[in-house]
Amino acid sequence: MTRKSLILFSGLAFLTLSFGQSNDHPDSDGKDHVVQLRALPHAAFKAGEKLTYVVHYGFVNAGLAQLELKETDVEFQGRRMLHAVGTGKSIGAFNTFYKVDDRYESYFDSIGVFPWAFKRSVDEGGYTFNQDYIFLQHRAEVTTQEKKTFKIPAHTQDMISAFYFARTLDFGSAATGDIFTIDCFLDNEHWPLQMKVVGRETIKLRNGKFKCIKFQPIVQEGRVFKTNDDLNVWVTDDGNHIPVLAQAKVLVGSIKMELSGYSGLAHPIAKVD
Repeated sequence: MTRKSLILFSGLAFLTLSFGQSNDHPDSDGKDHVVQLRALPHAAFKAGEKLTYVVHYGFVNAGLAQLELKETDVEFQGRRMLHAVGTGKSIGAFNTFYKVDDRYESYFDSIGVFPWAFKRSVDEGGYTFNQDYIFLQHRAEVTTQEKKTFKIPAHTQDMISAFYFARTLDFGSAATGDIFTIDCFLDNEHWPLQMKVVGRETIKLRNGKFKCIKFQPIVQEGRVFKTNDDLNVWVTDDGNHIPVLAQAKVLVGSIKMELSGYSGLAHPIAKVD
Protein backbone atom coordinates (compact mmCIF):
# COMPACT_ATOMS: atom_id res chain seq x y z
CA MET A 1 0.00 0.00 0.00
CA THR A 2 1.23 3.50 -0.77
CA ARG A 3 0.95 5.95 2.13
CA LYS A 4 1.26 8.98 -0.16
CA SER A 5 -2.33 8.51 -1.32
CA LEU A 6 -3.59 8.54 2.25
CA ILE A 7 -1.76 11.79 2.95
CA LEU A 8 -2.91 13.61 -0.18
CA PHE A 9 -6.42 12.29 0.27
CA SER A 10 -6.71 13.38 3.91
CA GLY A 11 -9.32 15.98 3.05
CA LEU A 12 -11.70 13.28 1.89
CA ALA A 13 -11.09 10.64 4.48
CA PHE A 14 -9.13 12.25 7.28
CA LEU A 15 -9.55 9.19 9.43
CA THR A 16 -7.48 7.08 7.06
CA LEU A 17 -4.35 8.88 8.18
CA SER A 18 -4.45 6.79 11.34
CA PHE A 19 -4.42 3.41 9.58
CA GLY A 20 -1.50 1.29 10.68
CA GLN A 21 -1.98 1.05 14.44
CA SER A 22 -3.12 -2.58 14.39
CA ASN A 23 -3.65 -5.43 12.00
CA ASP A 24 -5.61 -7.79 14.23
CA HIS A 25 -8.08 -10.01 12.41
CA PRO A 26 -11.42 -11.01 13.90
CA ASP A 27 -11.66 -14.58 15.08
CA SER A 28 -13.80 -16.94 13.04
CA ASP A 29 -15.01 -20.44 13.80
CA GLY A 30 -15.63 -21.12 10.10
CA LYS A 31 -19.41 -21.11 10.50
CA ASP A 32 -21.85 -18.91 8.67
CA HIS A 33 -23.46 -16.34 10.95
CA VAL A 34 -26.32 -14.08 9.94
CA VAL A 35 -25.84 -10.51 11.12
CA GLN A 36 -28.87 -8.45 12.10
CA LEU A 37 -28.35 -5.30 10.05
CA ARG A 38 -28.54 -2.19 12.17
CA ALA A 39 -30.73 0.87 11.78
CA LEU A 40 -28.75 3.93 12.83
CA PRO A 41 -30.63 7.21 13.34
CA HIS A 42 -28.46 9.97 11.88
CA ALA A 43 -28.81 13.53 10.58
CA ALA A 44 -25.22 14.76 10.10
CA PHE A 45 -25.30 14.60 6.28
CA LYS A 46 -27.63 14.26 3.32
CA ALA A 47 -27.44 13.58 -0.40
CA GLY A 48 -26.23 16.63 -2.30
CA GLU A 49 -23.46 17.50 0.15
CA LYS A 50 -20.15 18.51 -1.45
CA LEU A 51 -16.90 19.25 0.40
CA THR A 52 -13.74 20.64 -1.21
CA TYR A 53 -10.26 20.84 0.34
CA VAL A 54 -6.87 22.24 -0.58
CA VAL A 55 -3.91 20.08 0.45
CA HIS A 56 -0.62 21.84 1.22
CA TYR A 57 2.75 20.09 1.31
CA GLY A 58 5.01 22.48 3.21
CA PHE A 59 4.45 25.87 1.56
CA VAL A 60 3.32 24.33 -1.73
CA ASN A 61 -0.30 23.87 -2.79
CA ALA A 62 -0.04 20.16 -3.56
CA GLY A 63 -3.55 19.02 -4.36
CA LEU A 64 -7.29 19.37 -4.40
CA ALA A 65 -9.63 16.87 -2.79
CA GLN A 66 -13.38 16.64 -3.12
CA LEU A 67 -16.06 14.44 -1.61
CA GLU A 68 -19.62 14.37 -2.92
CA LEU A 69 -22.61 12.43 -1.65
CA LYS A 70 -25.28 11.35 -4.14
CA GLU A 71 -28.73 9.79 -4.00
CA THR A 72 -29.21 6.44 -5.78
CA ASP A 73 -31.97 4.01 -6.75
CA VAL A 74 -29.70 1.09 -5.88
CA GLU A 75 -30.96 -1.32 -3.24
CA PHE A 76 -29.48 -4.42 -1.61
CA GLN A 77 -31.27 -6.65 0.86
CA GLY A 78 -34.17 -4.20 0.45
CA ARG A 79 -32.10 -1.26 1.73
CA ARG A 80 -31.38 1.91 -0.27
CA MET A 81 -27.79 3.01 -0.79
CA LEU A 82 -26.06 6.37 -0.91
CA HIS A 83 -23.15 6.89 -3.31
CA ALA A 84 -20.07 8.76 -2.07
CA VAL A 85 -17.48 9.80 -4.66
CA GLY A 86 -14.10 11.16 -3.64
CA THR A 87 -11.37 12.48 -5.90
CA GLY A 88 -7.83 13.62 -5.21
CA LYS A 89 -5.65 15.40 -7.76
CA SER A 90 -2.23 17.03 -7.63
CA ILE A 91 -1.95 20.65 -8.76
CA GLY A 92 0.64 23.31 -9.60
CA ALA A 93 4.33 22.62 -9.12
CA PHE A 94 3.61 19.41 -7.24
CA ASN A 95 1.86 18.05 -10.32
CA THR A 96 4.99 18.47 -12.47
CA PHE A 97 7.09 15.96 -10.54
CA TYR A 98 4.47 13.76 -8.83
CA LYS A 99 1.13 13.58 -10.61
CA VAL A 100 -1.77 12.18 -8.61
CA ASP A 101 -5.20 11.25 -9.96
CA ASP A 102 -7.17 9.15 -7.45
CA ARG A 103 -10.83 8.20 -7.30
CA TYR A 104 -12.68 6.51 -4.46
CA GLU A 105 -16.30 5.34 -4.44
CA SER A 106 -18.45 3.85 -1.73
CA TYR A 107 -22.02 2.59 -1.92
CA PHE A 108 -23.15 2.60 1.68
CA ASP A 109 -26.36 1.77 3.47
CA SER A 110 -28.54 4.85 3.97
CA ILE A 111 -30.18 3.35 7.05
CA GLY A 112 -27.23 1.73 8.84
CA VAL A 113 -24.29 3.78 7.41
CA PHE A 114 -22.09 0.81 6.46
CA PRO A 115 -20.75 -0.11 2.99
CA TRP A 116 -21.98 -2.66 0.49
CA ALA A 117 -19.41 -1.87 -2.23
CA PHE A 118 -16.14 0.06 -2.44
CA LYS A 119 -14.00 0.95 -5.44
CA ARG A 120 -10.55 2.55 -5.39
CA SER A 121 -8.56 3.68 -8.44
CA VAL A 122 -5.09 5.08 -7.79
CA ASP A 123 -2.68 6.73 -10.21
CA GLU A 124 0.30 8.31 -8.45
CA GLY A 125 3.57 9.16 -10.13
CA GLY A 126 2.99 6.43 -12.72
CA TYR A 127 2.13 3.83 -10.09
CA THR A 128 -1.41 2.51 -10.56
CA PHE A 129 -3.65 0.00 -8.83
CA ASN A 130 -7.33 -0.72 -8.34
CA GLN A 131 -9.38 -2.24 -5.56
CA ASP A 132 -12.96 -3.52 -5.64
CA TYR A 133 -14.60 -4.76 -2.46
CA ILE A 134 -18.04 -6.32 -2.09
CA PHE A 135 -19.27 -6.27 1.50
CA LEU A 136 -21.72 -9.00 2.49
CA GLN A 137 -22.62 -7.31 5.74
CA HIS A 138 -25.39 -9.80 6.57
CA ARG A 139 -22.68 -12.50 6.60
CA ALA A 140 -19.92 -10.35 8.14
CA GLU A 141 -17.75 -10.92 5.07
CA VAL A 142 -15.98 -8.94 2.37
CA THR A 143 -14.80 -10.23 -1.02
CA THR A 144 -11.95 -8.52 -2.87
CA GLN A 145 -11.11 -8.21 -6.57
CA GLU A 146 -8.84 -11.26 -6.20
CA LYS A 147 -11.94 -13.28 -5.21
CA LYS A 148 -10.60 -13.62 -1.67
CA THR A 149 -13.17 -13.57 1.11
CA PHE A 150 -12.43 -12.28 4.62
CA LYS A 151 -14.43 -12.46 7.82
CA ILE A 152 -14.93 -9.01 9.34
CA PRO A 153 -16.70 -7.52 12.36
CA ALA A 154 -20.32 -6.57 11.82
CA HIS A 155 -20.83 -3.25 10.01
CA THR A 156 -17.15 -2.80 9.12
CA GLN A 157 -16.42 0.38 7.12
CA ASP A 158 -14.38 1.16 4.02
CA MET A 159 -12.15 4.23 4.00
CA ILE A 160 -14.87 6.50 2.56
CA SER A 161 -17.94 5.27 4.44
CA ALA A 162 -15.88 5.60 7.64
CA PHE A 163 -15.83 9.35 7.01
CA TYR A 164 -19.63 9.46 7.14
CA PHE A 165 -20.07 6.96 9.96
CA ALA A 166 -17.67 8.94 12.17
CA ARG A 167 -19.94 11.95 11.76
CA THR A 168 -22.89 10.04 13.24
CA LEU A 169 -21.09 9.51 16.55
CA ASP A 170 -22.33 11.46 19.55
CA PHE A 171 -19.62 14.00 20.34
CA GLY A 172 -21.92 16.23 22.40
CA SER A 173 -20.82 14.79 25.73
CA ALA A 174 -17.30 13.81 24.60
CA ALA A 175 -14.61 14.73 27.11
CA THR A 176 -10.90 15.24 26.66
CA GLY A 177 -9.17 11.86 26.44
CA ASP A 178 -12.22 9.95 25.21
CA ILE A 179 -11.40 7.47 22.42
CA PHE A 180 -13.73 6.44 19.60
CA THR A 181 -13.01 3.26 17.61
CA ILE A 182 -14.26 2.35 14.12
CA ASP A 183 -13.70 -1.03 12.45
CA CYS A 184 -12.43 -0.62 8.85
CA PHE A 185 -11.24 -2.88 6.05
CA LEU A 186 -8.36 -1.70 3.87
CA ASP A 187 -5.77 -3.48 1.74
CA ASN A 188 -7.15 -6.92 2.64
CA GLU A 189 -6.90 -6.30 6.36
CA HIS A 190 -9.09 -5.32 9.27
CA TRP A 191 -7.98 -2.03 10.83
CA PRO A 192 -9.52 -0.62 14.03
CA LEU A 193 -9.42 3.17 13.65
CA GLN A 194 -9.10 5.11 16.88
CA MET A 195 -9.65 8.84 17.49
CA LYS A 196 -8.84 10.60 20.75
CA VAL A 197 -10.65 13.78 21.79
CA VAL A 198 -8.19 16.60 22.57
CA GLY A 199 -10.69 19.34 23.37
CA ARG A 200 -12.78 22.16 21.92
CA GLU A 201 -11.43 25.36 20.38
CA THR A 202 -12.13 28.03 17.78
CA ILE A 203 -9.70 28.07 14.85
CA LYS A 204 -9.13 30.69 12.16
CA LEU A 205 -8.81 29.62 8.54
CA ARG A 206 -8.57 31.57 5.30
CA ASN A 207 -12.33 31.48 4.87
CA GLY A 208 -13.28 32.34 8.45
CA LYS A 209 -13.37 31.14 12.05
CA PHE A 210 -14.96 27.85 13.09
CA LYS A 211 -15.92 26.32 16.42
CA CYS A 212 -14.35 22.87 16.44
CA ILE A 213 -13.66 19.67 18.31
CA LYS A 214 -9.99 18.71 18.08
CA PHE A 215 -9.02 15.05 17.59
CA GLN A 216 -5.81 13.09 17.41
CA PRO A 217 -6.08 9.83 15.45
CA ILE A 218 -4.03 7.21 17.28
CA VAL A 219 -1.26 6.08 14.93
CA GLN A 220 1.55 3.57 14.85
CA GLU A 221 4.51 5.72 15.75
CA GLY A 222 7.53 5.63 13.45
CA ARG A 223 5.65 4.52 10.32
CA VAL A 224 4.41 7.79 8.82
CA PHE A 225 4.27 9.85 12.01
CA LYS A 226 6.86 10.11 14.78
CA THR A 227 4.29 10.54 17.56
CA ASN A 228 0.52 10.88 17.95
CA ASP A 229 1.01 14.63 18.49
CA ASP A 230 2.13 14.89 14.85
CA LEU A 231 -1.44 14.47 13.53
CA ASN A 232 -4.35 16.70 14.53
CA VAL A 233 -7.81 17.09 13.02
CA TRP A 234 -10.40 19.82 13.71
CA VAL A 235 -14.07 18.91 13.15
CA THR A 236 -16.93 21.41 13.26
CA ASP A 237 -18.69 21.47 16.62
CA ASP A 238 -22.16 21.42 15.08
CA GLY A 239 -24.63 18.97 13.59
CA ASN A 240 -22.48 18.38 10.48
CA HIS A 241 -19.22 17.24 12.12
CA ILE A 242 -17.12 17.96 9.03
CA PRO A 243 -13.33 18.28 9.18
CA VAL A 244 -12.17 21.82 8.41
CA LEU A 245 -8.46 21.39 9.09
CA ALA A 246 -5.97 18.54 9.35
CA GLN A 247 -2.29 19.10 10.12
CA ALA A 248 0.33 16.39 10.01
CA LYS A 249 4.08 16.24 10.53
CA VAL A 250 5.32 13.26 8.55
CA LEU A 251 8.77 11.75 8.29
CA VAL A 252 9.49 13.69 5.10
CA GLY A 253 7.86 17.07 5.81
CA SER A 254 4.50 18.48 6.78
CA ILE A 255 1.00 18.27 5.34
CA LYS A 256 -1.99 20.55 5.87
CA MET A 257 -5.51 20.06 4.58
CA GLU A 258 -7.96 22.96 4.75
CA LEU A 259 -11.63 23.21 3.87
CA SER A 260 -12.01 25.53 0.88
CA GLY A 261 -15.65 25.05 -0.06
CA TYR A 262 -18.86 23.39 1.04
CA SER A 263 -22.48 23.11 -0.08
CA GLY A 264 -25.55 21.03 0.62
CA LEU A 265 -24.88 20.69 4.36
CA ALA A 266 -27.61 19.23 6.56
CA HIS A 267 -27.13 21.92 9.23
CA PRO A 268 -25.75 25.46 9.56
CA ILE A 269 -21.98 25.30 9.93
CA ALA A 270 -20.35 26.45 13.18
CA LYS A 271 -18.78 29.54 11.67
CA VAL A 272 -18.03 32.52 13.91
CA ASP A 273 -18.67 36.02 12.53
